[in-house]
Amino acid sequence: MSKAKNILFIMFDQLRWDYLSCYGHPHLNTPNIDRLAAMGVRFTRAYIQSPICGSSRMSAYTGRYVHSHGASWNNIPLKVGEMTMGDHLRNAGMDCWLVGKTHMAADAEGMARLGLEPDSIIGARVAECGFDVFERDDGMRPEGPDGFYDPNGAKKYNEFLADRGYEGDNPWHDFANSGLDADGNVLSGWFLKNSSQAANIAEEDSETPYLTTRGIEFMESHAGPWCCHLSYIKPHWPYIVPEPYASMYGAEHVLPVVRSEAERQNAHPVLKAFMDTKVGQAFSRQDVRDLVIPAYMGLIKQADDQMGRLFDWMEQTGRMRDTMIVLTSDHGDFLGDHWMGEKTFFHDASTKMPLIIYDPSPEADATRGTTCDELVESIDLAPTFVDMAGGTIADHILEGHSLLPILRGHASRTPRKVAICEYDYSASPIAQMLGASVRDAVMFMVTNKKWKLIHCEGGYRPLLFDLENDPDELTDLGNSDAHAGVISQMYDHLFEWTRRPSQRTTRSRQQLMEMRGKSGGTGVVIGIYDENDIPLELTVKYRNRTARPYTDYKNSES
Repeated sequence: MSKAKNILFIMFDQLRWDYLSCYGHPHLNTPNIDRLAAMGVRFTRAYIQSPICGSSRMSAYTGRYVHSHGASWNNIPLKVGEMTMGDHLRNAGMDCWLVGKTHMAADAEGMARLGLEPDSIIGARVAECGFDVFERDDGMRPEGPDGFYDPNGAKKYNEFLADRGYEGDNPWHDFANSGLDADGNVLSGWFLKNSSQAANIAEEDSETPYLTTRGIEFMESHAGPWCCHLSYIKPHWPYIVPEPYASMYGAEHVLPVVRSEAERQNAHPVLKAFMDTKVGQAFSRQDVRDLVIPAYMGLIKQADDQMGRLFDWMEQTGRMRDTMIVLTSDHGDFLGDHWMGEKTFFHDASTKMPLIIYDPSPEADATRGTTCDELVESIDLAPTFVDMAGGTIADHILEGHSLLPILRGHASRTPRKVAICEYDYSASPIAQMLGASVRDAVMFMVTNKKWKLIHCEGGYRPLLFDLENDPDELTDLGNSDAHAGVISQMYDHLFEWTRRPSQRTTRSRQQLMEMRGKSGGTGVVIGIYDENDIPLELTVKYRNRTARPYTDYKNSES
């Protein structure tokens, strides 16, 4: 082992925390990710900051809550003035590069107002969430009657596929994310009924191996110190995977669904709206789960095999000895639990993230192969990286806590009392279903190890779950009079969080402390009755001064 000088920040998209064998999945064997956990620390109570791709990632990249950075849904731009992981790391002497997905939308209006050209170095970094781009691939190139969802999505990957002989105007869809019937008809992976089909692509050409190759190519060509964000697209939908992974799992490997009829019949009005969506209705069917979940598991198994390929290369080249590796996800996937699909509510299936950190430094030897059950958030990653790079953590901007003391055995917990997650669904059809105004279509989750409270704006009662006695979160106690005291206590935590000075980012705590009383040294002496009531040096400029009466000047003018 030698001291870490680089950071490999691996993020999967929509990887559920409990779909890895090191987190207890009984059928999905992930030996390579498990190997990383055996070399580092596995966090068992790590939470995202928003259950949707864009907002969650912006919190990870800025080290700030959604309430602070404002990018509250997919394609809502990150404000041009927000500092990012890349800004903080460059201040510490470390480059920051992207290989893969960010789901970041640039603040084009803000950039134009400030005269930042997108093709300038600064402008490009602002437009790419603070990263220098080795390759950006958000992995989304769906097309509808109004055009592409993302005109730049999978652009280079499509060029790669074309060079490999895959024909058509969108091989991302026709090959990487679709099957093929005996007559040559494309069976689109967008339709859940096709999830059991094998994607019509050579496995080595599919998205996960492609990005692994690009990550290796980055590391081969950069000396460091660097932070490389290797950001995978899968196991995010479309749920379809090439062979041999398409045939690895079947309905017999699908875990029993976590839900109850009482949960549905007694559902809070906002929760019921999420249950009643098309995706919720689809995943409420067992036949859909039996088709989709084996494909989802195949995508994860492929990802683990690619981690084996990546880690083997790092061992052979020496990169494993000087690179911190962080492996996580931007959120989970309900997969039918709680009568929902997708990720946009606050049960642990969505809001808990896998988090494994390997630090090659000798200082971390004492914690190798251990787990940490303390409350951790995705906003902790940015300050951890700055700390590892030897920089000063700007804690008036970064709202998380460095995990380096835990990794190196100097601490067992963070100062955090609760974890926070937010969801703004004002741009979602669910807001229309509920008749919610843009102002009211927002929710907050506050949790500790014992309780989880969910607050919904719009005059609704809260939801409350007892995580110790009801770890599956099936019984909502939000309308229980017996739990009024608990609800009040959890609201106190939420209100304390809302009162934090998150927007005071232009002066550090140290600068503010140094400013105290400085105005007295510049002649401001408010409320002083007599010059002898304060130290002489503060009033020296006001003592022993003489001046002529103003009438002398007036008389001389006349």
